[in-house]
Amino acid sequence: MNIAQRIYNKVNRELKYAGHDLLQASGAGNRFYRDARGSHIMIYHGISPQNYSRFNPIFLSLITFEQHLLFYKKHFNIVSLDDLYQHRVSDSRFNVCLTFDDGFANNYHYVLPLLKQHNIPATFFVTAIRHAGYDVLWNDFLTIVSKNGPATLNYKNAVYHKNKYNRYVSRESGISLAQDLRKTGFGEKMELLQQLYHYNPFRENGFDNDLWLQLTEDQIREMAASPLVTIGAHGYYHNDLAQLGQEDAVAEMRLSKQYLENLIQKPVDSLAFPYGSYNAQVVDAAKKIGYRQLLAMDFEHPEDHDDPVLKERLTIHPYISVANQMRATVTGSYGL
Repeated sequence: MNIAQRIYNKVNRELKYAGHDLLQASGAGNRFYRDARGSHIMIYHGISPQNYSRFNPIFLSLITFEQHLLFYKKHFNIVSLDDLYQHRVSDSRFNVCLTFDDGFANNYHYVLPLLKQHNIPATFFVTAIRHAGYDVLWNDFLTIVSKNGPATLNYKNAVYHKNKYNRYVSRESGISLAQDLRKTGFGEKMELLQQLYHYNPFRENGFDNDLWLQLTEDQIREMAASPLVTIGAHGYYHNDLAQLGQEDAVAEMRLSKQYLENLIQKPVDSLAFPYGSYNAQVVDAAKKIGYRQLLAMDFEHPEDHDDPVLKERLTIHPYISVANQMRATVTGSYGL
């Protein structure tokens, strides 16, 4: 795509967004939601009242999140993940199901109280990283320390240069360090990241805790005790299951299920693939382990649409208005 085409697409998209905002402000956009049918599963991650985009571009502000909830209650039918899988949905309203990935402690502090206040169900996909002795996911660790890290970094005989987004990228391959690390085991990831920690010792900076800190075991238990909450698995270490060896991927899925079930004393039947990454072998193994709900993002293959265990999800866009997010929730596309 050339520069002129990119500019045209951007301007066209912004005009559409502005038009949808005007429609919703005037009340004329409500008919769109009255006529909408079907369902989508939405992916949220972190929620924070301040500095929400400081490290993670998929975090959402607390104010905007509550606006989402109010909009859902007014225009949609909100269902649990179990309801969606069991086809207990509305035929007269659009159905929306809320899921949260990665197990951030901010979900306990900010999301859980709002779910209780508004009586809204949600599923939280958490890792077993606390059981492994860590309080942060490796990819968040890398993002944070990269912010103040050196301009170049050597890793496995490759040189990575920091780009304008504070991401390390190999000029030779064009592949980011994060992508290369997704191909490795957890021990190798943490060995490198511990070497970088001194560039940004974020644990000593308490006001940033909302942006990286993982749920404690007590918090997971308390959330699981709510009738509005379902706890699902998100891998043991948050590794890319499709890029691990099959034996390691199977072990991660089995151990994370066992850990969470022992922790909350409830069945854990759902698994959200970290990064939305999976393959046929991972899917087959997950089913054999006992997962009956497998959550991706975009499907990898057309035939995945025929698998009743697999579901696609749509990630929330933190940088558009509530009106445009809700329209995308229905259409399933940010091109609108």
